[in-house]
Amino acid sequence: MKNIILAITLTLSTLNILCAQNNPKKPSRLSRELGMAKPNDSVDKAKLPKIQQYLIITYKNDTTYVDTTLTIQKEYKFNYLRKDNFGLMPFSNLGQTYNSLTYNFQNTSLMPSFGARARHFNYMEIEDINYYRVPTPLTELYFKTAFEQGQQTDAFITINTSPQFNFSIAYKGLRSLGKYQHILTSSGNFRFTSNYQSKNKRYVAKGHIVTQDLLNQENGGLRDDYIANFESGDPEFLDRSILEVNFENAESILRGKRFYLDHTYKIIREKDSLSKNKLSIGHILSFEDKNFEFNQTGVDTTYFGSAFKSSIKDRSTLENFYNQLQLNYSNNILGDLQFNVSNNNYNYGYDKLVLLDGKTITNRLKGGIFSAGGKYHKQYKGFDLNGELGLNIAGDFDGNYLKAVATFKLNDDIAASASLNHSSKAPNYNTLLYQSLYKKYNWQNGLNNVKTQQLAFQLKYKSLANITVDFNTINDYVYFKKDETTLQVRPFQNSGTITYLRAKLENEIKLGKFALNNTVLYQNVQDDNGVLNVPQLTTRNTFYFSSHLFKKAMFLQTGVTLNYFTKYYMNAYNPVLAEFYVQNAKEYGNFPRLDFFINAKIRQTRLYLKAEHFNSSFTGYNYYSAPNYPYRDFIVRFGVVWNFFL
Repeated sequence: MKNIILAITLTLSTLNILCAQNNPKKPSRLSRELGMAKPNDSVDKAKLPKIQQYLIITYKNDTTYVDTTLTIQKEYKFNYLRKDNFGLMPFSNLGQTYNSLTYNFQNTSLMPSFGARARHFNYMEIEDINYYRVPTPLTELYFKTAFEQGQQTDAFITINTSPQFNFSIAYKGLRSLGKYQHILTSSGNFRFTSNYQSKNKRYVAKGHIVTQDLLNQENGGLRDDYIANFESGDPEFLDRSILEVNFENAESILRGKRFYLDHTYKIIREKDSLSKNKLSIGHILSFEDKNFEFNQTGVDTTYFGSAFKSSIKDRSTLENFYNQLQLNYSNNILGDLQFNVSNNNYNYGYDKLVLLDGKTITNRLKGGIFSAGGKYHKQYKGFDLNGELGLNIAGDFDGNYLKAVATFKLNDDIAASASLNHSSKAPNYNTLLYQSLYKKYNWQNGLNNVKTQQLAFQLKYKSLANITVDFNTINDYVYFKKDETTLQVRPFQNSGTITYLRAKLENEIKLGKFALNNTVLYQNVQDDNGVLNVPQLTTRNTFYFSSHLFKKAMFLQTGVTLNYFTKYYMNAYNPVLAEFYVQNAKEYGNFPRLDFFINAKIRQTRLYLKAEHFNSSFTGYNYYSAPNYPYRDFIVRFGVVWNFFL
């Protein structure tokens, strides 16, 4: 892993140097056609394209541009996931899982998910992949220190070889030993993207290839008889490698590779901004091969029960081939309409049959689903209206969803929106069928669809207030819990209706060079069976100072962040399934986490230094990411994000 990371970093640096040494003396045709410079512009202007010309395109074709500023939001995103992780409780080592402090039940999927959801936080889905269009080569290098003998890095480069064609190559790698016994993590996410637009702009295509492998050593958390040693704060046990864990002979790995293509052809294209009718056809193709393994060199009968063999090697696989055909029509009066039909061919399962207690558990869920759907978009007198629906019309899985969003923008400062989402979807594959060499981890279930309804509202006024409220009802909720008879974890389906309310406030108050950034989440669950547990209050508050220094050669931000959530019945973690499960025996939470940070920006380089959880030694050793899994102690870490514009 280290050699791969080093090789990619050196390669990208070499490309930067070579490109920098061969800058054209005159504006190139590519520069002119991308709008970087006009033929008569001076050489100096040609070398300085505007930052707004370095475009980032999402899978939904929303477009933004590269942002090299240093803001408090960049501080929140400078982590392993590289996105704001508010509402997630990290485990002690990087690359492990996260315990969810909140849930979003909005859904627009018609198919079950693979399972092993605890391992998917860093698994890059289709919606996580971006595409680019740049006037000159663009590189970004990300680096951050890890926990003992390792590092994390993300290296990326994108180039337009012509005004019509762009490609990008990126690799995100991690290796971290961790502070506790047998908790090493090692992961890699390779991405290759490309997008193309014909000269007459009728044909547009974008696609990607992604390969991922996410490995964790599993230790089952601290042994029960060592919990008191951790919580006591005894200096003898501040070396966390002394604390005994449940086992030291297991590891899990999630692997996946995906090929994706989204292309459209305009039958009737717009000639100018006054064109009334536009017609195009589109096609999306995706093939994904995914597998999850849990390996253990011995058998832990105390923790997981009896087994068929003396060592464990469980492997579940999913192959999914997806095709969608689209017909898109746009009219100035009607708006934008899309009709689509889709086909999903899935093959989930195992390479053996299991005979247990006189019952045969099959090895495959295999078949094809045909679906139909549509989308609608219209702007009318300050309103932005969006609608989306989908329905499985043939196949073994029933499913449907409906989503409607209305947004009203009063002016540049004030915007409000309301949305409605209804969904009915089959539970995840691993709740329907699971096989393991541990005897009690074998099942084949006929479960009802999980049905959810969500009504949501949002009101935003500048950066002073961003308020979101959503009310959810969930029927036939599927969850994991310990069976009272076998004392092992398996899936259950809730018989009642769960109501779930969330209200979130984001705001920032500025006074000169000082600012207070707040994110507060209130949650209320009405659930007679206690199967959906969340903290009632979760908050993140950052007080910080920002200023230019050294004649504006450097921009500095420094401050303190408080993270806190109230006590609740936090979900426990099961390594065999890579799933969190419900426990109602003990509450966790009510501990503050204080971080002190100093960040600086020098040209296109952002430097980060943070003292994480610096209050750990004086506010009590009661901090857990999940039962038996302590959170991190105080540590100082640093990192950098470096952009090259050539």
